[in-house]
Amino acid sequence: MTGESGESLALAKHACPACGAEANWHPGRQKLVCPFCGTESAAPAAGEGPAREHDLAAALAAAGSVKSGYATAARQVRCQSCRAISVLDAARQAQNCEFCGSAQLVPYEEASPVHRPESLLPFRIAETAARDALRAWFGRLWLAPGALKRRALTDTVRGVYLPYWTFDAKVEADWRAMAGHYYYTTETYWEGGRLKSRQVRNVRWEPAAGHVSHFFDDDLICASVGVHPSLLRAIEPFPTTELRAYDPGYVAGWVVERYQIDLPQAAGHAREVMRGKLEQLCARQIPGDTYRDLVVHADWSGQTYKHILAPVWLLTYDYGRRSYQCAINGVSGAVAGEYPKSGWKIALIAIGILLLLILFGAVSGR
Repeated sequence: MTGESGESLALAKHACPACGAEANWHPGRQKLVCPFCGTESAAPAAGEGPAREHDLAAALAAAGSVKSGYATAARQVRCQSCRAISVLDAARQAQNCEFCGSAQLVPYEEASPVHRPESLLPFRIAETAARDALRAWFGRLWLAPGALKRRALTDTVRGVYLPYWTFDAKVEADWRAMAGHYYYTTETYWEGGRLKSRQVRNVRWEPAAGHVSHFFDDDLICASVGVHPSLLRAIEPFPTTELRAYDPGYVAGWVVERYQIDLPQAAGHAREVMRGKLEQLCARQIPGDTYRDLVVHADWSGQTYKHILAPVWLLTYDYGRRSYQCAINGVSGAVAGEYPKSGWKIALIAIGILLLLILFGAVSGR
């Protein structure tokens, strides 16, 4: 990897003080541990001050002028199956994709400079704890086939650092809408030759307006293509207040996915997400029971971003003809996953519901 000046960005490795081999970050011990002799070393020194925010407008205007590389000797491979780009230690020979398990890996070279992550969240959940969390999660899946838990947990759980963008923005918004207030009237009608009455809900519409002042702090946009988005949303958020300055010691021995959703794409997605949240904030201010015709006029300012790495444990397994994926938040331990459903268990539920409906119908008909 090279920087803007063309000079190598590779830094000295975190050598074991006992045998000289490269020490790797150990989540359980929160230290650097030598994989050969087991000697522990202190964690990388904390960077100066909190994670740095960058002006979004200036970065978008100066696209291409970025710090590149991962500050360590590395090589990149791309999976021909899921398209994920993995950043590996130069000496590591990857046999399979960490994300989908495919062996279709090819070398990948950058066509343009990439943003270097400036901060990260180190792994806090060790592999044993991740497996325990998965085991407990599988145990709660009543609809899953009985053999699933045993078969899935024989596969390898892999730890990866995923690329994220975070976005901040200050917004001042004026809104207007029609607020609906429910009221009820009594209506009479004929049924079976008898006159009956019932309550009918009506809506009285009144104009309403207001103002929302809000600060979006570290809204997360994942730049990964290797992990299914629905799984990531389920295990978020990540505690960005605990970010540490990027140091190659944290990623030594781990796989890092290179982002494939670039800053302009991520910024556009973040703005859409923020607009949705802003409309919800405005809607909460509307008086009454319902609303319609909500219009929001927003003024955005103080827009900044960061590029960070977040730790995730992944399990990809095959069952039948399909591949499934599970993800564990490497900081909080939150679990989300995909799994096959047992046909006979679903049939039992359907039969049970049908029997309940028949029984309810018989009781109601008496």
